[in-house]
Amino acid sequence: MHKSRLAGLIIDCNTEDLDAAAEFWSNALGVQRKSPPAAASKGRYVAFATAPDEPYVEVQRVEHASRVHLDIAADDIEAEVRRLEELGARCIASIEDWCVMEAPTGQRFCVVPAESADRPTHPGEMLREE
Repeated sequence: MHKSRLAGLIIDCNTEDLDAAAEFWSNALGVQRKSPPAAASKGRYVAFATAPDEPYVEVQRVEHASRVHLDIAADDIEAEVRRLEELGARCIASIEDWCVMEAPTGQRFCVVPAESADRPTHPGEMLREE
């Protein structure tokens, strides 16, 4: 059987000023920003410094309405997507190696690859590394 876990909390921000959004959430949550995003992120992500045993938290610039979504990390993406579909979720989009899903109650969330030694847990970090 595959394994999955809550990996992160992503704060989707429909804003032109991601720095201001990151400043607000940094202060609201009492967490420090990590170093500014690399050029490869195109200014789309700002990660926060959470403890290794805590879910990661980041803000990301989006074009849809602002909201918060969860990332679920799984060691077998396809199996986890099938399991969640059996529970009533549906796949909205497959992006690179993760899946955007929608719960039966309408909330969006992502199923992302589980962390390994050579890759970070969440898509935002993957984009920043390129």
